[in-house]
Amino acid sequence: MTQHNDIFHDTLKRYFGYDSFRSIQLDIVKSIAEGHDTLGLMPTGGGKSITFQVPALTMEGVCIVVTPLIALMKDQVMHLKKKGIHAEAIYSGQTKAEIQRILDNTIYGAVKFLYVSPERLSNPLFIAKLYYMKVCFFTVDEAHCISQWGYDFRPSYLKIHEVRELKPEAPILALTATATSDVVKDIQKQLHFGEYSEKKPNVFEMSFRRSNLSYVVRNTINIESEMLHILRSVTGSAIIYTRNRQKTQTIAKYLEQNFLSSTYYHAGLDRDTKDENQTLWQNNLKRIMVATNAFGMGIDKPDVRIVIHIDCPDSLEEYFQEAGRAGRDGKLAYCVLLVNKSTHASLMRRIPVAFPEKDYIRKVYDQLGYFFQIAVESGENIRKEFNVQLFCQRFHHHENTLMPALDILQNAGYIYFDTEPETKPRVKIAIHRDELYYVNGLSELEDNLLTTLLRYHGNLFVDLTYIDTHFIAEKCHTKKELIHIALKGLAQRGIIQYIPERNVPLLVFVRQRIDSKYIYINKDVYEDLRDRLTERINSVVAYIENTEKCRQLFLINYFGEKSDEDCGKCDICLDNNPQYNNDRLLQKTEERIRALYADGRQHQMSELLALNIPTDILHAVVEKLRNEDFF
Repeated sequence: MTQHNDIFHDTLKRYFGYDSFRSIQLDIVKSIAEGHDTLGLMPTGGGKSITFQVPALTMEGVCIVVTPLIALMKDQVMHLKKKGIHAEAIYSGQTKAEIQRILDNTIYGAVKFLYVSPERLSNPLFIAKLYYMKVCFFTVDEAHCISQWGYDFRPSYLKIHEVRELKPEAPILALTATATSDVVKDIQKQLHFGEYSEKKPNVFEMSFRRSNLSYVVRNTINIESEMLHILRSVTGSAIIYTRNRQKTQTIAKYLEQNFLSSTYYHAGLDRDTKDENQTLWQNNLKRIMVATNAFGMGIDKPDVRIVIHIDCPDSLEEYFQEAGRAGRDGKLAYCVLLVNKSTHASLMRRIPVAFPEKDYIRKVYDQLGYFFQIAVESGENIRKEFNVQLFCQRFHHHENTLMPALDILQNAGYIYFDTEPETKPRVKIAIHRDELYYVNGLSELEDNLLTTLLRYHGNLFVDLTYIDTHFIAEKCHTKKELIHIALKGLAQRGIIQYIPERNVPLLVFVRQRIDSKYIYINKDVYEDLRDRLTERINSVVAYIENTEKCRQLFLINYFGEKSDEDCGKCDICLDNNPQYNNDRLLQKTEERIRALYADGRQHQMSELLALNIPTDILHAVVEKLRNEDFF
């Protein structure tokens, strides 16, 4: 094993530049390398990727990484390729030829890491090709999604245990940032973990304690004003989380109007806007990112000094993960949850919204059939672009109530709904091959662009072909934005057909459409999930209303970590600290006296006494101000 440890450390140093592993990383690496099914619980910023990338690089075969996060796939593939490691990702929007090429290269041993979505695991082409692959192990990221006890259950994850039957010799490494004890047990059950010796348990858990984070719950009358006050008091990079897409833009504009540089991010933005706004924030060209929970996965920005939630998440798991994006450099950072007197009622209202009446769900199912003109007993596997706004307008729905109904229909196995399909641009050469030689007046970029397209895409004269504008821009040594302009120019001259990238949700009828009266919504996808949401929301309410227990201790105990050590930094700990309270009272008293004298007039001692400040505090502040020649 010592020899193995040397190999792991050498690999860590060679590819990633680190001299040593952190916390439980090496334990996980050794466990999966020895062929044991393994579960790693590592909070945000704990270095999950190292735990599967290092062992895979020392083993024969491909590591198949299952993750629901397309942005994370692309980001990790890009970083691995920059290190000279062969990695690929398969996601919606790729052509069949592209997918076939990647899968064949994996069979031939030319791919070390293959990233796929959980939905891909049930694809017949993928299953057929998997049979011929040499797999060292499977990695399941965001593993809490497999558990109905978790806060982000996704039925597609349940297919993973079926896939591993094709490769029974390949162990599974499951990774997640947040999981309660029930979720931990359920992950192992659903993934069909094999037995492991009692002396060497297959669950490795990093402490959820983040000693550099200060957790704060602030009850305020005006949440936006309080947010502004906090951002002016704490310097450095920041994230503001809200649950409303439109609100991201509104809040960012409000901050800009108050001279705080900001940008925004949500799932409905096109990919270019997402990339641009994220880059502005990542490179500190914008200080504040205002975002929904679509932002953050895979974002490795270590110097975030404050994360503020202006809307409560539905669960402490979600809150802990999002708040944990603060202070990844180990320096002091703040996690602030802003609430007001209506927060409790607002949280409880989310339960009936998330689980509308079953008759309403059946009505939505019928209306989907009408909308797409799919007759009863037809439509199986029909894939349609779904204009949600038009659907809501036509059938008088509100998007906030429609989306939960779609989620339940998906969990019940009737539809598949993809809110963020990756739809790449498509191009076709609109003139005959010979005519290309007689095209005049092309710019240097246009000429280079056509040459590059023809070099990497052989079907351009036959059909509209998906292209990767990032890849094309790299080959043309220019920016993606200029490629888009050049493509539009070529299309206007009739040389090519060009369909730009679109971000339209997709809906699939997984089975033939049936009469809605036969729709059966199981207890495990309705009543059970509703009860668990209620429990999670009650836990959030308890966290907010807690006035005695250290915030950090409350959170880590919730995740099953046994500890009674206060953090000393949260609002509860500071409120219970006499010295802190004394210092804060001195500061507040000084602020009140300075405000009293701000009119420039003389004031009597009786006016100071009327402030109802304890005598010893008042005398101490007055003495301090006299020494500063304030009076």
